[in-house]
This record gives sequence, C-alpha cells and structure tokens, in this order.
Amino acid sequence: MPELARQRADALKNRDLILRVAHDALAESPDVSLNAIAKRAGIGPGTLYRHFPTREALLLEVHQQGIDRLTGSVADVLAAHPPLEALRSWFMTLTGYVRIKHGLGEALHSAAAQQVISASWPPVTAAVQRLLDACAEAGEVRPDIDPVDVIMLLSCLWRTPDSPEGAARADRLLDLAIDGFRP
Repeated sequence: MPELARQRADALKNRDLILRVAHDALAESPDVSLNAIAKRAGIGPGTLYRHFPTREALLLEVHQQGIDRLTGSVADVLAAHPPLEALRSWFMTLTGYVRIKHGLGEALHSAAAQQVISASWPPVTAAVQRLLDACAEAGEVRPDIDPVDVIMLLSCLWRTPDSPEGAARADRLLDLAIDGFRP
C-alpha cells in the first residue's frame, strides 16, 4: 500500500476510534475533557485536535453519527421484532440517545449545533413514519398517525430520570401512548 494511502487509512481509523470513544465517554459524563477522550482512545491530544479542532466539532460529529446509526437501524429493528415491539424498542433507544444529548447542555446550543440538530429532524421523522407504517400494516396502530405528533408526544420519555424508577415510568408512558395509537 502506498505511503499516502496508508496515512489516510490510519487517519480514518483514528477518526472512527475517537468518535466511538467520545460517544461512550460522553454517555458516561457530558463534562469529560477532550484530553481524557484522547487518552482513553490511546492517541495523543494532537491527533484528536487535528480531527476535531474544538469540543463543539467533536460533539456535533458524535451527535450526527448517533442520528445516522439510529435512523439507519429501523430495518434491522423491524427484522428482529414484530412492528409494535420494534416501535417500542426504537423509541427506548432514541430516549437513551436524547438523554445523552440533553446532558451535553450548552454545547449543543450554538448556531452550528442548531443547524446539525435541525438537519436530523427529517431522518428521525422518516424513521418514525416507517415504524408507524409497519405497525399500521400489521393492524396494531391507526394508519393516520402523524410521526411528528408521535415524536412530540414521546419526547416526555427522555425527561424521565436515568434510573430504574425512570425506566419504569418511561415504560408506563410508552404504554399509555401506544394505547392511544391503536385502531
């Protein structure tokens, strides 16, 4: 492999590693430092800063990758579960993800962040629509449900505490919502 191609492959590998480690570290503590992320990834701070010159740049990329993974998972979730269970599972995954995002506080309130977050709305809405369509086709929910209404209604899930009690409350709230979706 030519030297330049090897360098590019190494850079891509480092970038992917940084993003994986950052995702996990931010899930544990939204205040984790970039230096701690670099150390945990086994790379020098300079490598991290070459890929992500600011904390915001890293956070936005972690956010975007999370949205891409989540919206891209719909087919797999539907293949693994009956439609209504897939909807439930997907929303609980979304809930966990949004809890992480909300934990990032002010880091996701800049103009650049709002642009990235706004861009994530159409793919999330399309994913919810796909789940609702599968549920409607199976006769488990009404066919006229608006995916934006569902997202807005279920946004209460990510406001529940990240605890066993919060998880139980989220399950109850999701059950109440799904009962309202039924034909």
